[in-house]
Amino acid sequence: MTTRSFLAIVLAAGLGTRMRSALPKVMHPVGYMPLVGHVLSAVKAAGASRSAVVVGPEMPELEDLVAKLAPEAACYVQLERLGTAHAVLAARSALEERADDILVLFGDTPLVTPETIALVRGELAGGADVAVLGFRTDKPFGYGRLLIDGGRVTAIREEKDASEEERKVTFCNSGIMGFRGAHALSLLEAIGNSNAKGEFYLTDAVEIASARGLNVTAVEGDESEVQGVNTREQLSQCEAVFQDRMRKDAMERGVTLLAPDTVFFAHDTRIAPDVTLEQNIVFGPGVSVESGSVIRAFSHLEGAQVGAGSTVGPFARLRPGANLSEGAHIGNFVEIKNAKVGEGAKVNHLTYIGDATVGAASNIGAGTITCNYDGFGKHHTDIGPGSFIGSNSTLVAPVTLGKGAYVAAGSVVTEPVEADALVIGRARQIIKRHRAEELRAKFKAAKDAKSKGE
Repeated sequence: MTTRSFLAIVLAAGLGTRMRSALPKVMHPVGYMPLVGHVLSAVKAAGASRSAVVVGPEMPELEDLVAKLAPEAACYVQLERLGTAHAVLAARSALEERADDILVLFGDTPLVTPETIALVRGELAGGADVAVLGFRTDKPFGYGRLLIDGGRVTAIREEKDASEEERKVTFCNSGIMGFRGAHALSLLEAIGNSNAKGEFYLTDAVEIASARGLNVTAVEGDESEVQGVNTREQLSQCEAVFQDRMRKDAMERGVTLLAPDTVFFAHDTRIAPDVTLEQNIVFGPGVSVESGSVIRAFSHLEGAQVGAGSTVGPFARLRPGANLSEGAHIGNFVEIKNAKVGEGAKVNHLTYIGDATVGAASNIGAGTITCNYDGFGKHHTDIGPGSFIGSNSTLVAPVTLGKGAYVAAGSVVTEPVEADALVIGRARQIIKRHRAEELRAKFKAAKDAKSKGE
């Protein structure tokens, strides 16, 4: 099929009123990617040379999203919502540029895989003029039924138009349909709207093609792949299937998940073999973790790179721009943002490192923060390799600490520190003998007086 041209038409004009949202339905996310993005990724991986996305009127945010996710795709506006065939014909100009394979998919079915799309294309390559992706279910209510005679599909009957006998059929239409490019436009133009809803059904193309003596076949897919999203509940069901796929894929590739159901992935999470993931971990978009690392319980990572053999957590947060070199240690209640942590460096307790560089083999003590924001702009802190930052230190950016610098606990550092220097930025300790005893007596007397109402 590599020599066959492939046009994907993705229908995405639905308002999603049952979602109770101002956001177009296909922009809701699964695995931190909008529904339509999953479909566009799948068709591209399956070899689509062009993609046409049919959107509704006044959906500029969706058009902008498509341009961002798939620059090779073009958007076409369906001005009136008169059915699926009418929606496909909104992309008439794309259809007129002939392709060997033309597949129609829905932007709210995010779980369809490139392999399943390839099955439909395989039918076309094998001689089918129209190929329908079907699935079997013991709960067919609401789905169009695939009517088959002698191994060929003769019609797809919608629930409202089906006879009692036809409603007993459990082989159902997924909505994904492939056309041989030479017949697609002619079949679509022949579809009428003589049905219960007065709409132009794409599914009628099957009966028209069969009447013309064309070869109409069906290929069977998995029901879980073709489930669409019309409600928030269905969105959560798709999310659950997506997460289950990601977990299984990770474990098959050699990743250890101690409690798989408690680990949540983004669509682009990259975990190398021999990584261990403990319980209750969330990966936002843009995370990669190299081999031998351990992500400990209750950690959240987004836009972060974790080098080989590193440890993160428990209760750690890596925000966008966090970049850990090999063997780095990020401990409990530590937050890293837009900062590079050098090889073997340790940031183990109750610390915030933002807009910074932490040199190799440095040790950052508990309670340390980089003060990177002055209310107007962000500033950088550069900590040289082999440095030791004492507990409860405050590094006020912009500031540079040279190689091997030593910062005394409790210091506020506002000026550059040269290599191998000790900096003490705190008030001198003062001891007043017997003063504690006097204070206790004073405070006790005040409390006693208050309790007596004096």
